[in-house]
Amino acid sequence: MNRTLIFVPGNSARFISSAKKSNADIVCFDLEDSVPYHEKSSAREMIGEAISQTDDFKNTFSLYVRTNSYDSGHLFTDLTAVIQKGITGVVIPKVSDNTEISEISSFISRLETERKIGHDVIKVVPSIETAKGVVNAYSIAKSDIRVNLVVFGVFDFLNDMHLEYVENGGIEYSYARAKIPVDARAAGVAAIDAIWQNVDDMNGLINDTILAKRLGYVGKCIIHPTQIEPVHKIFVPSKNEVEWAKKIIESLGPSMEKRSKTGAVRIDGKMIDAVHYKHAKTILNNINEDSRPYSEL
Repeated sequence: MNRTLIFVPGNSARFISSAKKSNADIVCFDLEDSVPYHEKSSAREMIGEAISQTDDFKNTFSLYVRTNSYDSGHLFTDLTAVIQKGITGVVIPKVSDNTEISEISSFISRLETERKIGHDVIKVVPSIETAKGVVNAYSIAKSDIRVNLVVFGVFDFLNDMHLEYVENGGIEYSYARAKIPVDARAAGVAAIDAIWQNVDDMNGLINDTILAKRLGYVGKCIIHPTQIEPVHKIFVPSKNEVEWAKKIIESLGPSMEKRSKTGAVRIDGKMIDAVHYKHAKTILNNINEDSRPYSEL
């Protein structure tokens, strides 16, 4: 499930530590916007150390790192510092075209081989934040087997377009926001909507998230733990997700509960392992008769 992606400043040991118990679906340690230039090196070290201690993490979320952009001059240093076992993938900001993803994927492949991680294990999430990125969103989403999600970055998009952000407005970015989930779906991946900046405005968050769901997004980026529950309540699992989770529990449940050596099973042509089992349990644990999105309350 990818209902919430919470950005955690990579230069704060306190925030990194508290994120280990997060209820978000995706925890994303940040090396970009929240980290000043002079602290990026120490942030890489803190994040790298945290990833090496993933046994201490709550094991129901996926762990990503947002690097700096391709054009920043820091991207490949970031990747070298954070690519290791324990990380699910990386979020790449301000992706403009598919050639960037191809180069990034090749670089990650070399690191996976050198560090004995596996083949095509690390995921890549392009963040669409520029006019050129919006135009090329489909080819970016389709560019590589590593791409499993795309993210919309509204504020950098508006900056690139020389437009002002108007809270509770949206006409300034409505085309880009509507296009990205369509392109993602056509490419066979999912899309996560941009952040809601005003953490004190829960009604604004709820309304903005309901709109995101109506546009086809599967989740939302967030910047504060208080935003997790409202967003989760809107992005309740679909009937198909619940049925899929039940299949996984039925197939893997006995072996997982007995801690047998069964590593994976094949369900509907897909290999399912312990990670899928944990996510399936999370889905079913969050489902009850009163689970309805805010739009139905």
